[in-house]
Amino acid sequence: MELRSLRYFAAVVEAGSLTAAAAALHMSQPSLSVAITKLESEVGVQLIRRSTRGVQATSAGRFLLDASTRVLGDVDDMLATLARFGSGTAGSVTIAAVPVLMWHRLPKLVRTHAAVVPEIDVRLVDPPPWTAIDMLQQGKVDLAAILVSDHRQFAQRLRGEFEIVDWGDVPLVAALPPERADAASPFPLLSFNDADVVMPRSTAAVPSLPEAIDAAFERYGIEPARVRTAETIQASVPLIEAGVAWGILPDPDRSSLARFDLTVRTLHPAPAPLRALVLSRIGAASDPALAGLLSRIAGEASENRV
Repeated sequence: MELRSLRYFAAVVEAGSLTAAAAALHMSQPSLSVAITKLESEVGVQLIRRSTRGVQATSAGRFLLDASTRVLGDVDDMLATLARFGSGTAGSVTIAAVPVLMWHRLPKLVRTHAAVVPEIDVRLVDPPPWTAIDMLQQGKVDLAAILVSDHRQFAQRLRGEFEIVDWGDVPLVAALPPERADAASPFPLLSFNDADVVMPRSTAAVPSLPEAIDAAFERYGIEPARVRTAETIQASVPLIEAGVAWGILPDPDRSSLARFDLTVRTLHPAPAPLRALVLSRIGAASDPALAGLLSRIAGEASENRV
């Protein structure tokens, strides 16, 4: 049984006449009559009664009309949804983003995008940067949003393997214990000399915050009294809140760290910012759902320049 046959049958019953239905379907009446006869032969039961007053559905025909109305409605809905996939107004995107970008920048992006294309389902996971890249390579996610200290060198190393969209700068700020609420603003970078400092663990796979802090300390001759190592950036925060160390942390939207019990100050002189990058597989922009989101990210990059 073909969907076309169901549409022909529904048109005949609703019109009450083979002639009127044929006109509505833009086909000849004999061809339509043959199609209905073939459908009755396929299902093995009479579906309509023909008379000089037109046609009427039999009890089997009324059952088929109800069932076909549901089926055809589902098919129409399916086709309409597929059309929205093709136009980029429906679909799903999974993003693996480092936790720092989850604090404010990613929610802002999702909110803005959802206001325009509410049927795009955005799913989020927050692994470390090297894991986010692995997930992208393995096809487990569609985009990977990470922070790097030298975006040009990083992009050069991965050229040909990923498409890379620049998402703008992420400033570095002083993150001090809450009891340092009287700290100067801006906070002198040189104050980190002889201080206990906490930094996340460095990884050669994705040079990021540790490398940026080391570069700033080396440039200005800063030597902390002690450097504590945390596994991740977010694992540094409790140690700073507890007052056992100071930190230099990324603040993606200059207010992201306000959710923590920290004293946050801009730094003088300001260290070079990190750069947020969004990676996708080569050719991913051919997916309309991804293309729209990547375009929005690229548009935000200029807003995020320090």
